[in-house]
Amino acid sequence: MKIQDIIEGKKEWRAHMARVKALPQDYQFAYKEIQKYLFKVGPVQLTDGTGPLSEIVDFFEEGAALGKHVLDVTGSDVAAFCDDLIKDSKTYSDLYQEAACQAVNKAIKKATDKAK
Repeated sequence: MKIQDIIEGKKEWRAHMARVKALPQDYQFAYKEIQKYLFKVGPVQLTDGTGPLSEIVDFFEEGAALGKHVLDVTGSDVAAFCDDLIKDSKTYSDLYQEAACQAVNKAIKKATDKAK
């Protein structure tokens, strides 16, 4: 990764966060909670720029412009809203599950090969 890429990434993130700070308070709070949730369980591509997070801000800006309360936009179950956003994405949890299955299968194969 080049230094220029890092600088551009920081500029993009700052611009993104400026958009978040321009949202009404209820939207800002919901965004921060969604961001935390997605960083914990979220999609692998979440670390590629601001893609999915930027889409959420777009969606929130539309809702705020229409005068909607944030829960009218996300629904009352914000975690379900997040899960729906990432339903077709590979998550870190998926990667950990795959790695665990591979490790167990490899160990079992090795153990059975030794027993023969």
